[in-house]
Amino acid sequence: MSEQRRLEELLQKMTLDEKIAQLQQLAAPFYEDAEDEGLITGPMESLGITADTVQNAGSVLGVAGAEKVISVQRAHMANNRHGIPLLFMADIVHGFKTIFPIPLAMGCSWDLELAERSAEIAAKEAAVSGLHVTFAPMADLVRDPRWGRVMESTGEDPYLNALFARAMVRGFQGKDLKNDTDRLASCVKHFAAYGLSEGGREYNTVDLSERQLREYYLPAYKAAIDEGAEMVMTSFNTVEGIPASGNVKLMRDLLRGEWGFDGVVISDWAAIRELIAHGVAEDDREAALKAIQAGVDIDMMTSAYVLELARLVEDGLVPESLIDEAVMRILQLKEKLGLFDNPLRGADPEAESKVVYCKEHLEAAKELAVKSSVLLKNEGILPLKQGQRIALIGPFAQSGDILGNWSWTGSRETAIQLGSAMAELGGSGLVVAEGCGIHDITEHQLEEAVKAAGEAEVIVLALGEASEMSGEAASRTNIKLPDAQLKLVQAMKRLGKPMVAVLFNGRPLDLHGIYEEADAVLEAWFPGSAGGAAIADLLYGVANPSGRLTMSFPYTVGQIPVYYNHFNTGRPKPAEDSQEKYVSHYLDSPNAPLFPFGYGLSYTDYSYGELTLSSETLKPGQTLEAKVRVSNDGGMAGTETVQLYIRDVSGEVVRPMKELKDFRQVTLAPGESTEVAFEITEAQLRYHHSDLSFASDAGKFELYVGGNSRDTLQAAFRLEQ
Repeated sequence: MSEQRRLEELLQKMTLDEKIAQLQQLAAPFYEDAEDEGLITGPMESLGITADTVQNAGSVLGVAGAEKVISVQRAHMANNRHGIPLLFMADIVHGFKTIFPIPLAMGCSWDLELAERSAEIAAKEAAVSGLHVTFAPMADLVRDPRWGRVMESTGEDPYLNALFARAMVRGFQGKDLKNDTDRLASCVKHFAAYGLSEGGREYNTVDLSERQLREYYLPAYKAAIDEGAEMVMTSFNTVEGIPASGNVKLMRDLLRGEWGFDGVVISDWAAIRELIAHGVAEDDREAALKAIQAGVDIDMMTSAYVLELARLVEDGLVPESLIDEAVMRILQLKEKLGLFDNPLRGADPEAESKVVYCKEHLEAAKELAVKSSVLLKNEGILPLKQGQRIALIGPFAQSGDILGNWSWTGSRETAIQLGSAMAELGGSGLVVAEGCGIHDITEHQLEEAVKAAGEAEVIVLALGEASEMSGEAASRTNIKLPDAQLKLVQAMKRLGKPMVAVLFNGRPLDLHGIYEEADAVLEAWFPGSAGGAAIADLLYGVANPSGRLTMSFPYTVGQIPVYYNHFNTGRPKPAEDSQEKYVSHYLDSPNAPLFPFGYGLSYTDYSYGELTLSSETLKPGQTLEAKVRVSNDGGMAGTETVQLYIRDVSGEVVRPMKELKDFRQVTLAPGESTEVAFEITEAQLRYHHSDLSFASDAGKFELYVGGNSRDTLQAAFRLEQ
């Protein structure tokens, strides 16, 4: 009997209530007291569901650990009439126990292979601990650093986000979920355009045209789905005035109809019931009706489906075939994971003890942390020299709070701290002082900091956000560091010694109060479990910084949103230092960000030769080659990320000033040079027109190549149709 036929027969045997229970996802507290006899207790009363529903539920959120998962699954199987196993899901976003840098940092590596490897490792640790599905990658394009969840995205560019989304799906899922039990099913999120929340405020309204949606916000989700992501999570926000979890046009017409996605759609936490607060549903009944009509298969942590769907079927408002469709998609995913044949799948306590947080995984986490860090400023002070007298001062000098958000199984206690790693590399000349807390500072702390810095040759300040200051529900209007830390910077500056600032944070910051005062600034982000060792290697020159920003750093919060691929205006400012009045500019701030997309420094110097094109014209079906020679003119080996941007000078609709189209990473020894070549095709020049058609226009195009989006060489060609 075929697998599909077996599932169809199983579906036919299920009662309507059993089917609806498959659509229910419950959180870990419902299963905390699971015993072999299946007595499951927990917060059932608050949701108004019964023990029978819990015993027939289709999936569980947030249960992890091989022994625990095995216990819960066995209890569930013993009490499920049809022997349908649970799906175990969790947010494995940038690591399970071995925590990698946050995704925004990961993007700054521009290293797709290493990003894929990080997802593969995360999947292996999670799978051996009993999990089946991860709610990752987050493919939301982000332009507003006030929004705390920018840390979970790979940045502000749709092309680069799409590449990382594909890489993460490959890493999580591999090629054969049934037989490769070291992998997880991937759930791409948050569909759609969650990164455009108004004011950078979590869960807020989103309003944009369909053309903008398709041009900038959909490509990364589409890339993840094209790569085979098994699930999609709905976003909390509205799209064209309709919340995503009840949006038929978005979920059925676009996702399932136009894109052909036949996997599982799950709501975000309680998002179906939130249709009521949004104002598109009067009660749970109407919320359940709209969500199932939109094609949402799993209701995460509300009881709208289990309390209302059966009555909606009885009343003729929901055909049972809609329920059957949703259940079949869930059963098919369980079959793809091999759970009907092996309900315990990869869960293995003995293997878990050897695999999770092993040396090999930590080494990979360290490598990605090195490549993710971005050197923003360096006036000749870095790298530090071994044997130098260094004062390491600040709340992150000896802190394990370097994992970032979505590291729920990670351990701050075992994370490699910066002070310990610097002491190991730099010798006995290191003195450490806290200097201040994240938000507070005392005279005693200041005195200790001044004393520690007294004999030092260089002061290294370890500053940043606490992990809970970014991530979900962590929006901020003031994105500077807290005043206590800025006060510490001023106190150290008065000592007149060379000063390095190392920043641990989950978003681009307003760096005034730091950037002007420090002689060097290293953006470490939240670098993960091996973060301290990685940053120490960078500070002492064991490694050469190669990270490049994938989200612009604003000059001031008043510019936001500020991003590189912006439109021009009818009255553009002719130059940043121009004093012309009636143009598009601020009276009290530059238009440009402090640090643009693609920016990052190195301990060596790269130079670019002449940019040449193989032709001045391009026709469909042909390719045009752009070449440039890149040289390492400094004294240290390093990796340069050579970036290709294109501008459509005259479009049917307004086109961005620059768009990233390709990049190459080249590693060069001192004095070495190499020729970097890019091939440009007509397909790269297509965009969504006003009628939503996707095509290119004949005419002039400008081509830019350089080490960031601002500092580039320029050439031009024409597209002839």
